[in-house]
Amino acid sequence: MVFTIDLSGSTVVVTGGNRGIGLAMSEAVADAGANVAILYRSHPEAEKAAEGVAKQFNVKAKAYKCDVGDAAQVKSVIAQIEGDLGTPIKGLMANAGVSVVKPALELTPEDFQYVYGTNVLGVFNTCREIAAHWIKSGTKGSIVVTSSMSSEIYNQSGLNKPLTQVFYNRFVSIPFSLLSIQGPLPLTPVRISSSTVELSSSKGAVTNMVKALAAEWAEHGIRVNALEPGTSGMEASVREFQAASIPLKRFSQPREQAEPAVLLLSDKASYITGSVIRPDGGFTIW
Repeated sequence: MVFTIDLSGSTVVVTGGNRGIGLAMSEAVADAGANVAILYRSHPEAEKAAEGVAKQFNVKAKAYKCDVGDAAQVKSVIAQIEGDLGTPIKGLMANAGVSVVKPALELTPEDFQYVYGTNVLGVFNTCREIAAHWIKSGTKGSIVVTSSMSSEIYNQSGLNKPLTQVFYNRFVSIPFSLLSIQGPLPLTPVRISSSTVELSSSKGAVTNMVKALAAEWAEHGIRVNALEPGTSGMEASVREFQAASIPLKRFSQPREQAEPAVLLLSDKASYITGSVIRPDGGFTIW
């Protein structure tokens, strides 16, 4: 028997599904036959991403502008999706996430509200709205929440210390020259990331939220699992150097995060709920 994942006849909602790992998730569920509802906050290319997914995989895909931190917006958008795409929502990939890269002493209440508003409240809003829809309709659905290695490990800046996590924020570029490295790269890995207290704590909350929701909704046949991705999409200079600290000696491709997520979403993982999957190249076993 050939092992296949077939999501045809269903719709999967992917928050933050228009770029990076989120786009890879949108493509992966479309490749399995699902129609795709991409929820995005502000990215100007989101509609183009949805059009590309629809054309490449011959499915229906539509982008919906939605701040997942706003429960009213989430409720309104979820109510539209099945009518627009013509198939029932059977899966949710709660992938939207943000970060603020600052030392702890510089973080403001507004920084925490921004990060927790999307990473924690936003995940809860989308999970709750879709679960309520499933419970009302008697649907046994599946939710995959993108958490982070940051929920398990903590990273801070410092030269010539054991690597815990390389963090790269596309809004905050840390030039390699700031590491004060001259000549051959040192054997001891270097942390190049700034403190991410609010990210690490928000993702810790999300991972534990997954377990709580999985326990509460199990009686309804709703599965909830977490994905804690390994590092992906770094700048080439950073990637080449820091990959030596990963047991598999390389960074991941976005599809290597998306494909395990699709497995969790599918009936092939029908007895998995409340679990945390770490496609991290072995990073967190150190």
